[in-house]
Amino acid sequence: MPKRVLIVEDEARIAHWVSTYFEREGYESLIAGDGLAGLRKAETEQLDLIVLDIMLPKLNGIEVCRRIRRDSEIPIIMLTAKDKESDKILGLDAGADDYVVKPFSPNELLARARAILRRADGLTQELLTGGDIELDVSARRCTVRGEHVELTETQFSILAALMRRHDQVLSRQQLLDAAGIDGAEVFDRTIDAHIRRLRLLIEADPASPRHIRTLYGAGYTFRP
Repeated sequence: MPKRVLIVEDEARIAHWVSTYFEREGYESLIAGDGLAGLRKAETEQLDLIVLDIMLPKLNGIEVCRRIRRDSEIPIIMLTAKDKESDKILGLDAGADDYVVKPFSPNELLARARAILRRADGLTQELLTGGDIELDVSARRCTVRGEHVELTETQFSILAALMRRHDQVLSRQQLLDAAGIDGAEVFDRTIDAHIRRLRLLIEADPASPRHIRTLYGAGYTFRP
């Protein structure tokens, strides 16, 4: 079955342009022209990926992303305005897996989509444990203190990389590589935003994290 991609974009020309490129690559695409319509499709359709613009009528992309994340781990790529670092951080904090800056190359968008979907499909039999955290890699399931916690594909990949090499310091670039995040627009705060979101989800006290520790100037480490 072809992968199904939802494109939430209010500029019809861009939406159909992106849709055409995905369909040429063998994907099935759906289009929503505003945030509310995108949210309804995300809640009712079987999807493998969402490409979500930030600037949308009726409901902005950040809020759409937040609402989707309440119930779903579906991969989300945000489309952000050029040179607006705040949009990137807001998108990542809302739960997006990755972002692409407008104007963008369709090939870059497709490459990022393939990377995220490969991670989602590349299931292996592996169980990672560290303290009160358990990652079932084959099921892409995270359990913290006995409770299921919803992680995005990118968050899951970053946490798995940290747990596999616990007590070792991983640089931001190593974590970017582990999460399949690449491209000229990537900046250090990309990983920082994902780590901040992870701490909110898995740490008993995110302000004083017990597991994901920062080593300033070096990177991050996981302490079981």
